Amino acid sequence: MTFVPGDRSPAIGDVDRDTAVRRVQEAYTDGILTHEEMDARLHQVLSARTRQDIQRALASLPAPDPGRSATIGAASGRISRAGVWRVPRTLKVHSAFGRVRLDLTRAIFEHQEVDIELKLGTGGAKIRVPRNAVVELEGLHTAWKDSQYKPPRGSTGTGPRIRITGAVGFGKVRIRHARW
Repeated sequence: MTFVPGDRSPAIGDVDRDTAVRRVQEAYTDGILTHEEMDARLHQVLSARTRQDIQRALASLPAPDPGRSATIGAASGRISRAGVWRVPRTLKVHSAFGRVRLDLTRAIFEHQEVDIELKLGTGGAKIRVPRNAVVELEGLHTAWKDSQYKPPRGSTGTGPRIRITGAVGFGKVRIRHARW
């Protein structure tokens, strides 16, 4: 199919529309849009039929930050992240069946505060954090076993603040600080 200059851009799918909705909501959360502006833009995005319609709704918003959020997911098996890697502002880890191992000791933190959201069915999680990190577990709910975490003695608390939230079905969460 050949497009001539008068043709409209191709139709959009649910993924494009969902991405645009998230960008509008993030702009509102970041204080870029007022509530009324957000409502108007969400209406534009939800009623859009083409990419041009969505681009018009997002025209004056800042470009999305690729390091802001990431999701790691698996239906079964292990999820493992170790070594040198960039930690996004929000990391979502979803696993129906399987274990999760996150080693943040050599990771690159581009944000001083990091949120890790766990949604685990069965299987637990082992998370290693830098020695000087501050860990908060107030939003973490476990159904079967309690999470295991003990802050290190003598920690300066000058490292990144890591908030771990979410829900774990049958499994436990163990958080350990790196040893020096």
